[in-house]
Amino acid sequence: MTTPVSQSLTDSSARPLAGRRALVTGGSRGIGAAIVRRLADDGATVTFTYHSSPQRAAELVAQASESGSSVTAVQADSADAKAIRRAVDATADRLGGLDILVNNAGVAHLGPVESFPMDQFDHLVAVNVRGVFAAIQAVVPHMDGAGRIITIGSVNGDRVHLPTLSVYAMTKAAVAGLTRGLARELGPRGITVNNLAVGPTETEMNPDDDSEIAGVNRATTALGRYGQPHDIASAVAYLALPEAGFVTGATWHVDGGFNV
Repeated sequence: MTTPVSQSLTDSSARPLAGRRALVTGGSRGIGAAIVRRLADDGATVTFTYHSSPQRAAELVAQASESGSSVTAVQADSADAKAIRRAVDATADRLGGLDILVNNAGVAHLGPVESFPMDQFDHLVAVNVRGVFAAIQAVVPHMDGAGRIITIGSVNGDRVHLPTLSVYAMTKAAVAGLTRGLARELGPRGITVNNLAVGPTETEMNPDDDSEIAGVNRATTALGRYGQPHDIASAVAYLALPEAGFVTGATWHVDGGFNV
């Protein structure tokens, strides 16, 4: 007899993250929203941050909560380290700790080096590097062993296939290096730290459309296509599992063969 979907979602055997508490930064749309939905479907209690889209955040809370998991949203600007720390501390206090942190919030700005605006440089570093570090620094005291820290990086941290990506690539290379160092530092506490080098993935920020840049991105992958947000969420879901406890300090390429 076929098991109804609603029953399978509430069956503890089908919910491998039941009892786990997760925080996803920048979770209201795109890859972040897919991660929120997947972690909730897998049984985790999920909180996500959003910057400026309260209606979209509320819609995701309602949608992801249909899984039977508790899902909440907290407003926090990922460029503001103090705001990120407050969001982490408030979530951990409310839930009695945190088991999973997904650093998903990120921004991109492309431009030639000679005219790249310094305010955009500072903003990329603030969100993509400083915000990631601030979230990790805040969450570690709330993790009671078997913690999982996962950062959504980019293939551009390893390979820059287009001009004007230099500053963005620099920020993604920085979090890959941070991942390796923190894996050594936090390993004795039972906390794993991993980075996903994400390839071209269809989002509002990177649409799979008829533009020249989208065509270049598709052609650069071995599969000849863009990924979908759920492809990234699946990798996050595995790294969040207790059984992934021997994977740390890694940069996993989830990129359709972009880097082969």
